[in-house]
Amino acid sequence: MHLGHALEAMQTALTELRPWGRWTVLGKGEGYKVKRIEVNPGHRLSLQLHHRRSEHWIVVSGTAKVTIGERIECIHAQESTFVPVGTSHRIENPGPHALVIIEIQSGGYLEEDDIVRLNDDYGRGDGK
Repeated sequence: MHLGHALEAMQTALTELRPWGRWTVLGKGEGYKVKRIEVNPGHRLSLQLHHRRSEHWIVVSGTAKVTIGERIECIHAQESTFVPVGTSHRIENPGPHALVIIEIQSGGYLEEDDIVRLNDDYGRGDGK
Protein backbone atom coordinates (compact mmCIF):
# COMPACT_ATOMS: atom_id res chain seq x y z
CA MET A 1 0.00 0.00 0.00
CA HIS A 2 1.32 3.44 -0.88
CA LEU A 3 2.16 5.58 2.20
CA GLY A 4 -0.35 8.25 1.21
CA HIS A 5 -3.14 5.67 1.01
CA ALA A 6 -2.10 4.21 4.39
CA LEU A 7 -2.23 7.65 6.04
CA GLU A 8 -5.61 8.34 4.44
CA ALA A 9 -6.95 5.02 5.78
CA MET A 10 -5.64 5.83 9.27
CA GLN A 11 -7.32 9.24 9.22
CA THR A 12 -10.60 7.64 8.12
CA ALA A 13 -10.82 5.40 11.23
CA LEU A 14 -12.10 8.00 13.70
CA THR A 15 -13.95 6.89 16.85
CA GLU A 16 -15.87 9.25 19.10
CA LEU A 17 -17.38 8.37 22.46
CA ARG A 18 -20.88 9.61 23.29
CA PRO A 19 -22.97 9.29 26.48
CA TRP A 20 -25.08 6.65 24.70
CA GLY A 21 -22.17 4.64 23.26
CA ARG A 22 -19.79 5.43 20.37
CA TRP A 23 -19.43 5.74 16.64
CA THR A 24 -16.55 5.03 14.28
CA VAL A 25 -16.12 6.37 10.76
CA LEU A 26 -15.31 3.34 8.61
CA GLY A 27 -14.96 5.22 5.35
CA LYS A 28 -15.91 8.35 3.49
CA GLY A 29 -15.77 9.89 0.06
CA GLU A 30 -17.49 12.50 -2.03
CA GLY A 31 -21.18 12.39 -1.12
CA TYR A 32 -21.04 9.54 1.41
CA LYS A 33 -19.82 8.53 4.88
CA VAL A 34 -20.06 5.10 6.54
CA LYS A 35 -20.18 4.77 10.34
CA ARG A 36 -20.34 1.89 12.79
CA ILE A 37 -22.65 2.97 15.64
CA GLU A 38 -22.75 1.12 18.96
CA VAL A 39 -25.59 1.99 21.37
CA ASN A 40 -25.35 0.80 24.98
CA PRO A 41 -28.32 -1.11 26.46
CA GLY A 42 -31.09 1.20 27.68
CA HIS A 43 -29.67 4.26 25.89
CA ARG A 44 -30.75 6.29 22.88
CA LEU A 45 -29.43 8.97 20.59
CA SER A 46 -31.04 12.39 20.47
CA LEU A 47 -34.19 12.98 18.46
CA GLN A 48 -32.65 14.93 15.59
CA LEU A 49 -32.77 15.86 11.94
CA HIS A 50 -30.34 16.84 9.21
CA HIS A 51 -30.89 19.48 6.53
CA ARG A 52 -28.32 18.17 4.06
CA ARG A 53 -28.07 14.39 4.37
CA SER A 54 -30.12 11.21 4.40
CA GLU A 55 -29.20 8.09 6.36
CA HIS A 56 -29.62 4.37 5.77
CA TRP A 57 -29.34 2.16 8.88
CA ILE A 58 -28.50 -1.54 8.80
CA VAL A 59 -28.73 -3.45 12.09
CA VAL A 60 -25.75 -5.78 12.53
CA SER A 61 -26.60 -7.08 16.01
CA GLY A 62 -29.24 -6.39 18.62
CA THR A 63 -32.62 -4.73 18.15
CA ALA A 64 -33.07 -1.06 17.33
CA LYS A 65 -36.19 0.84 18.30
CA VAL A 66 -36.25 3.57 15.67
CA THR A 67 -38.31 6.72 15.35
CA ILE A 68 -38.51 8.15 11.83
CA GLY A 69 -40.94 11.02 11.59
CA GLU A 70 -44.19 9.79 13.18
CA ARG A 71 -43.29 6.10 12.68
CA ILE A 72 -41.84 4.00 15.54
CA GLU A 73 -40.76 0.42 14.90
CA CYS A 74 -38.23 -2.24 15.90
CA ILE A 75 -35.53 -3.21 13.41
CA HIS A 76 -33.68 -6.49 13.99
CA ALA A 77 -30.32 -7.89 12.86
CA GLN A 78 -30.03 -8.07 9.05
CA GLU A 79 -32.85 -5.54 8.60
CA SER A 80 -32.56 -1.92 7.52
CA THR A 81 -34.44 1.35 7.24
CA PHE A 82 -34.04 4.74 5.57
CA VAL A 83 -34.18 8.29 6.96
CA PRO A 84 -34.92 10.98 4.31
CA VAL A 85 -33.31 14.42 4.48
CA GLY A 86 -35.09 16.72 6.93
CA THR A 87 -36.95 13.93 8.77
CA SER A 88 -36.76 13.69 12.56
CA HIS A 89 -35.23 10.41 13.75
CA ARG A 90 -33.82 8.55 16.74
CA ILE A 91 -32.16 5.19 17.47
CA GLU A 92 -32.77 3.47 20.81
CA ASN A 93 -31.43 0.23 22.29
CA PRO A 94 -34.22 -1.44 24.28
CA GLY A 95 -32.29 -4.72 24.61
CA PRO A 96 -29.86 -6.16 27.18
CA HIS A 97 -26.84 -6.22 24.80
CA ALA A 98 -25.01 -3.64 22.70
CA LEU A 99 -26.80 -2.56 19.52
CA VAL A 100 -24.54 -2.32 16.46
CA ILE A 101 -25.66 -0.44 13.37
CA ILE A 102 -23.93 0.45 10.12
CA GLU A 103 -25.03 3.92 9.04
CA ILE A 104 -24.57 5.11 5.48
CA GLN A 105 -24.92 8.87 5.15
CA SER A 106 -25.39 10.44 1.73
CA GLY A 107 -25.69 14.01 0.64
CA GLY A 108 -23.76 17.13 -0.22
CA TYR A 109 -22.66 17.90 3.36
CA LEU A 110 -21.87 15.22 5.95
CA GLU A 111 -20.29 17.03 8.90
CA GLU A 112 -21.45 16.73 12.51
CA ASP A 113 -22.67 20.36 12.64
CA ASP A 114 -25.63 19.38 10.41
CA ILE A 115 -27.45 18.02 13.47
CA VAL A 116 -30.54 19.78 14.78
CA ARG A 117 -31.34 18.24 18.18
CA LEU A 118 -35.05 18.25 18.96
CA ASN A 119 -34.76 16.29 22.22
CA ASP A 120 -31.73 14.91 24.04
CA ASP A 121 -31.50 12.80 27.21
CA TYR A 122 -28.02 14.17 27.96
CA GLY A 123 -28.59 17.92 27.65
CA ARG A 124 -26.39 18.30 24.58
CA GLY A 125 -26.63 21.05 22.01
CA ASP A 126 -26.29 20.72 18.21
CA GLY A 127 -23.37 18.76 16.78
CA LYS A 128 -22.25 16.95 19.95
